[in-house]
Amino acid sequence: MPATKDPYTVLGVDRKASAEDIKKAYRKLARQYHPDRNQGDAKSEARFKEINEAHDVLSDPEKRAAFDRGDGLFGGRGPNPFAGAGGGGGFDGGSFSDILSNLFGGAGGAGANPRRARPQPVRGRDLEATLQISFDQAVKGGQVPLAVPTSVRCATCSGTGAKPGTSPVVCPQCGGRGIESQGQGMFSISQPCSRCGGSGTIIEQPCPTCSGSGATRSVKRYRVNIPAGVHDGSRIRLAGKGEPGQNGAPPGDLYVITRVTASPVFKQKGEHLEVEVPITVVEAMRGGEVEVPTLSGRKTLRVAPGTKSGTVQRLRGEGPPKLDGKGNRDIHYRFVIELPGELDESQKKAVDALAKTMNGNPRARLFTDPGSTGGQAGKAPKDDAKS
Repeated sequence: MPATKDPYTVLGVDRKASAEDIKKAYRKLARQYHPDRNQGDAKSEARFKEINEAHDVLSDPEKRAAFDRGDGLFGGRGPNPFAGAGGGGGFDGGSFSDILSNLFGGAGGAGANPRRARPQPVRGRDLEATLQISFDQAVKGGQVPLAVPTSVRCATCSGTGAKPGTSPVVCPQCGGRGIESQGQGMFSISQPCSRCGGSGTIIEQPCPTCSGSGATRSVKRYRVNIPAGVHDGSRIRLAGKGEPGQNGAPPGDLYVITRVTASPVFKQKGEHLEVEVPITVVEAMRGGEVEVPTLSGRKTLRVAPGTKSGTVQRLRGEGPPKLDGKGNRDIHYRFVIELPGELDESQKKAVDALAKTMNGNPRARLFTDPGSTGGQAGKAPKDDAKS
């Protein structure tokens, strides 16, 4: 290397560059000239080695200060502040591992330092439970008891999983590091130890109560506050009532799913309730007033003359409370014309008399389309009652 080249020139940074600026420049160039991206390119490999050596100097405050004082030049004879673990400033497999560690965060990745892994906090698992409530409880709310199967810390071993009087021992497979490394050419791939799962310890004598798991099954009992206005499928969150966390992490949450017993009168229709209201033929034809149920008693609805089956009327604010606390939902009343079953003789005569006074055929409009195949345009078939 030319003696005039220095690490600042190699990384393209100013002599007053901060440590963060040096790190950014190094990462950018290292990605650009990494051998994995330039296989078989000797110039790129040489450039990559140069970048690595320059970073080795400028990332170390003592080496950087020595260079700034003129104690050594890039490729010079004096004390070589660029020399890595391989000596003489050369590039070796360890340098490749170091560069990958710097580029990709180090922990668990290629070239990661095989230090002993520390157990990481793990948040407790969320639980889900189904709660059956009555229609009245869903409308009015209240407290409902709930039993939830869950895990608790083993009282025998205090959660260690080891038999009382013993302790977990260092994993013989990873030596307590919690990771295993596999060499692949110039690189090293690290992964959690297959025997201890990354904890660095194993249990030789499991606790007889929990079989080494550190937890036992139990049933926790709660009184769940049901908000007024919940419906079938509502989710109620109980914060911190899930399974306990590990290594000091917080517990999970408990989600309660409501299942509402169906009402024989009120049916859930989206956000509102619906009631089917039977009316007679006479009420549908002539109109009138009918009593309908609400959640707070009876009310009267007016049936307009000529009401068709399926017509819906709405009473605003007569339904269950809204969960956001902003008023109440509605109740929809759907009128259904109820026809009598068997007719006695007097009823038959009355119907016959009515039929004679009612003019027209309601199906005539089905045959007024010139493209219809049911008959000639503009001519309706004879009234069924007269054919």
